[in-house]
Amino acid sequence: MTNQEIMDLDKEFIIPTYARFPIAIERYKGALAYDFEGREYVDFTSGIGVNSIGGGNPHWIKAINTQAEKLAHMSNLFYTEPCANLAKRLCLSTGMDSAFFCNSGAEANEALIKLARKYSFDKYGANSNRNVIVTLKNSFHGRTMATITATGQDSFHNYFFPFLEGFRYVEANNLDDLKEACSSGDVCALLIETIQGEGGVLPLKDKYVIDACNFCHDNDILFLIDEVQTGIGRTGKLFSFQTYNTKPDAISFAKGIAGGLPFGGILVSNKLKGVFTPSTHGSTFGGNPICAAAANATLDIVEEALPQINEKGQYIKNRIESIKSPYLGDVCGRGLMLGVQIHTLSHKELAAKFIENGLLVLTAGKDRIRLLPPLNISYDEIEKGLIAFELTMKGI
Repeated sequence: MTNQEIMDLDKEFIIPTYARFPIAIERYKGALAYDFEGREYVDFTSGIGVNSIGGGNPHWIKAINTQAEKLAHMSNLFYTEPCANLAKRLCLSTGMDSAFFCNSGAEANEALIKLARKYSFDKYGANSNRNVIVTLKNSFHGRTMATITATGQDSFHNYFFPFLEGFRYVEANNLDDLKEACSSGDVCALLIETIQGEGGVLPLKDKYVIDACNFCHDNDILFLIDEVQTGIGRTGKLFSFQTYNTKPDAISFAKGIAGGLPFGGILVSNKLKGVFTPSTHGSTFGGNPICAAAANATLDIVEEALPQINEKGQYIKNRIESIKSPYLGDVCGRGLMLGVQIHTLSHKELAAKFIENGLLVLTAGKDRIRLLPPLNISYDEIEKGLIAFELTMKGI
């Protein structure tokens, strides 16, 4: 089929919830994607962080095929080996105590919300009304009704009224605002992203993360971190919270964990290990054996890539900052999660121009290009992408 034939089918039969770019991707190898007419693109998006190990990795493919031959799915009423091994591995790598597996980032954040409210219910009672979740303005936590309510951006708060009760928003990096929001005694948890990805790839200040964590621990408010985008090596550590001298009560993860297959989950501290009990939460496909096998293989590859992630991210940052263009602003982020500020131009129109020159990028916030290349991207692939980046900026 041709790109156009696929686009025509899509427009006829798929609900138009995505503002797609006019190309259809047929295959993916390393950090290079190819459309149905054979054109090559350097992928600085990795499927919004999902293709964390690029495409076509033989170790990952073998793990999936081997598991598919043995067991594709089993109810969570029974035990499976890949799921148990993955939970052990994630806990030992992070110092957390137990895991729950699901299918997506939104579902993982839903689990955090339920976990926090049940913890407070169990400890303080139903009549305490201690059930409010505080999140940060400019945050993004998902598209389900609970997680879209948790998202601190007005642009997402439309159409779907009424929203759920029990959420409150505070300014990022403002500890006084957080303390004021918690002063009424009805807050059970703070949920943050250490880097606001959808909001513009904006890292929180290190001191704020540490101070907010200490404040929460001192007041028995659960300190929760959404690691859906920052996790699985993206910022140079397996999880971004490991950058700080602190420990959250629980984290969520998804995206890059299974290298392209749908998988997510949460990791909790010993304090929360017994909060969820049989029938209080669940997920039919959570911990699917094939996806769990893919996750274990992905971790093998990510662990090998970790030592170079910050180095590669700094290389990309330095090269972009060296480009002389009145349209380029600051470059922010950490590891291989970078945001490039764009002046004057529409960042969405600029993303389309990058595609014309063979480079796939994302947008974020109101004025930033977001770069999330595969974690094991080679320097040759990086250079090819940066040449396309510079060619595009100089051609404007």
